Amino acid sequence: MDVEMIARIDAAPIPERTREQLKKELLGRDFTEEEFDRILERVVLEYGKTRIEACEAVGIVAAQSIGEPGTQMTMRTFHYAGVAEINVTLGLPRLIEIMDARREPSTPTMTIYLQPEIRGDRDRAREVSWQIEAAPLHEFADIITDMENMQVLVQLNLAQCEKRKILPSTILENAPKKIRERKHYRDFDHLVDEEGGTLTFIPKNPESYQNLFQLADHVRNVIVQGIDDIHRVVVRKEGEEYVLYTEGSNLKDVLDIQGVDGIRTRSNNVSEIASILGIEAARNAIIHEAMSTLNEQGIHVDVRHIMLVADMMCMDGEVKQIGRHGIAGEKESVLSRAAFEVTVNHLLDAAITNEVDELNGVTENIIVGQPIQLGTGDVKLIARPGPQKGRTGV
Repeated sequence: MDVEMIARIDAAPIPERTREQLKKELLGRDFTEEEFDRILERVVLEYGKTRIEACEAVGIVAAQSIGEPGTQMTMRTFHYAGVAEINVTLGLPRLIEIMDARREPSTPTMTIYLQPEIRGDRDRAREVSWQIEAAPLHEFADIITDMENMQVLVQLNLAQCEKRKILPSTILENAPKKIRERKHYRDFDHLVDEEGGTLTFIPKNPESYQNLFQLADHVRNVIVQGIDDIHRVVVRKEGEEYVLYTEGSNLKDVLDIQGVDGIRTRSNNVSEIASILGIEAARNAIIHEAMSTLNEQGIHVDVRHIMLVADMMCMDGEVKQIGRHGIAGEKESVLSRAAFEVTVNHLLDAAITNEVDELNGVTENIIVGQPIQLGTGDVKLIARPGPQKGRTGV
């Protein structure tokens, strides 16, 4: 491919990304000038077919394109990507979660990719998973409730600490602190013996068995390694690399773990992505999650319909749902809002505040029996007297 061909591609009326992709595909290939002309002409033609006609009702087309296949989606929850230990919500319930912009998905999960130097090593991948998976104190120690002396005794298992790559001193320091900070339970004192690897918890009310058992429960379940919100991590080999799948999501803390590839790692919690990575990342997450949910069911929807919905949900700088608490409830038209849900409330509020409906949208014009201002309805024909009798103009 010579300089003149590159210049012609740069001058073609196609998007920048398509230009770069076309250059990449043609680089190093042998073809004649006539073949190049046909290729470029075909790319420009295909791009032209993807353009939307003026006055096209894109919102209605997108709604129909997503809604109709949605009626064929299953209502069940399946195992995730072949990992038998982890369940996630799929099908129609998951699509509804995405469109409703739920702050917390019913089954939050993450797909965590690793850095190039460790992604092919199972042992290193397992070590990273230990830094992520929440591990309670009872996995590292023998815990005894001493009812005679009214205290809870913790004896660390040093072999287990060494296997899980955690220092005993870290556990002895973190356990009491996390009970106070995370569990908000402060009715106890504690004694630390680093040499013996023991930790003694003493309730402040030494006469209450209820306090003792409550304290023992907090001690047994306090998280001393990993991230509290991630309950389980499964390591799975995909191709030449190991990938971590989690039950639970905490994007901010996971990105801080050494060895995690922050560029490819993703969560299915769109609100969390928006708060940590910004609105553009949330938009991409909505598109990815919706397309993945539909494709998993064997349903093909053109990505541009999903992109339009994602743009509408994110256009104000925050993720809004499609329903009455989001996009549909914020429309300027009174009749359009009333046609969606809680009709009487919208009409009463509009009457009290003296709102005026300009009848610019589709729904409100259908309600009052006028042609909608889209397609042929957007063109107004006006008859005017011409130089010849009976002639009309536009």
